[in-house]
Amino acid sequence: MLNVTTLQVSFGKKELVNIGFSVEHSLALVGQSGSGKSLTLKALLGMLPASLDSILELDADFVLKRGESVAFVPQNPFTALSPLTTIEDQFFVSKQRMAELCESVELDLSLLKRFPPELSGGQLQRVVIAIALSGAPKLLLLDEPTTALDPKTRVVIIELLKKLQKRDGFKILFVTHDMYSASQLCREICVIKEGKVQESGSMEEVLKNPSSVYTKTLINASFTNRKFRT
Repeated sequence: MLNVTTLQVSFGKKELVNIGFSVEHSLALVGQSGSGKSLTLKALLGMLPASLDSILELDADFVLKRGESVAFVPQNPFTALSPLTTIEDQFFVSKQRMAELCESVELDLSLLKRFPPELSGGQLQRVVIAIALSGAPKLLLLDEPTTALDPKTRVVIIELLKKLQKRDGFKILFVTHDMYSASQLCREICVIKEGKVQESGSMEEVLKNPSSVYTKTLINASFTNRKFRT
């Protein structure tokens, strides 16, 4: 389990984020733009700009190290890969391992010889996920990985992530503004606003009985003409 007891980010005397949360299985960190989601993710990855001060205190059953115990899937697969390099040359593993990873994300091996602009958004996101899993991470950080995809492909990618997690046992921290997508992938939720936790708990309980107006607003915005699937 990853237990973030303290995560603070500030700029001078202005506090931008001050939160704590735990990732037991799959946690959705949900909030509108400017809520502090991206700063939280960057703090965990050690990618905050030098102009910001930060404090990170955590307990985990693994060492938080990107590229080894922790892997990252960015928001936009179209900009995550080098457009001038073939897909196979963006993997830094053996050909056998590459084939295994591609098979695990249901990606046709014939696509390895192509360049990123020749692939669809869904195919590119599968590539990015395969690369992220190449180091057998214990924690997968997802930065709104379905935002740039069409609705049908979003469902496919979420189901793929659930399948891979069940097989490999890694934990998921899913950063998003979309309650609906969060509900399809995660068991737990932490809602943040202006760098502070509004409420947290099991996904089912928070969706059925939200305690804050802010959470209710996010739910209403995400679940128009949709139903929560338990």
